[in-house]
Amino acid sequence: MTPSDASAGASAGRWSSLERPPLNAEGLRRALVTGGGLWTSLDVVATTGSTNTDLAARAPELPEGAVLVAEEQSAGRGRLDRSWVAPARSGLFFSVLFKPGDAVPQERWGWLTLLAGVATATGLSRAAGVDTALKWPNDLLVSVDGEERKTGGILAERVADGVVVGIGLNVSLTEDELPVPAAGSLALAKAAVTDRDPLLRAVLRSLEEWYGNWRAAGGDPAASGLQETYAAGCATLGRHVRAELPGGRTLTGTAEAVDTDGRLVIRTAEGQHEAVGAGDVVHLRSVH
Repeated sequence: MTPSDASAGASAGRWSSLERPPLNAEGLRRALVTGGGLWTSLDVVATTGSTNTDLAARAPELPEGAVLVAEEQSAGRGRLDRSWVAPARSGLFFSVLFKPGDAVPQERWGWLTLLAGVATATGLSRAAGVDTALKWPNDLLVSVDGEERKTGGILAERVADGVVVGIGLNVSLTEDELPVPAAGSLALAKAAVTDRDPLLRAVLRSLEEWYGNWRAAGGDPAASGLQETYAAGCATLGRHVRAELPGGRTLTGTAEAVDTDGRLVIRTAEGQHEAVGAGDVVHLRSVH
């Protein structure tokens, strides 16, 4: 048992709910850290500020495939430095380390955020039987009583020789525990499974599969099937959207495609097309 696992195990006697047991770190390692696979280590800590921050700090000394999971994050972050907080053991909060090296040109590494979204949605569909849609560029959406709600988010950060990808996913949050009314959880979406161990295994196995295909294709999003699959599951496409861009500029129009660079292509009311590589996108309404 590692010190991290010992801390996680010690917290088991202080469960806030018997329906929220701690993760089985040793069982997860036996299932996922296998010879010849992508995952090279898996640590579970009881609490930390941010798994992304912790893993990024250790990235130079770690091989590709390191996984860090926290039962609780006190300073979890989303895009634009927004906070991500949730009760202990109510979700999955973890980061993984990718080092594509020379196998993938660095200009294609930006696809790792979208790849993580596809892999997470695929894994949740298999393990929990819940449809998870993607909101460009990094949100995971579920339907709660017919309403589209955010249940997860992805944050990718460049490190010296790779990329740390963090995933936060609300699993068992109840309505009165939600940080904002627009948030959701797998439980509220009536997922068939809310046991975090099989969910984490499913998502990490899906990540390994998608990353392996993408890396083998030299990061080509079309050849690996990533671009097509992302577009098929992206709830942003076909919507009227407002994109709040860096520098304070706002762009409104119809989201029509995700291009080969992972950018969102928006057609304005004047019929002009603009590819957005960064920004905050708000769904306005569907196009019929």
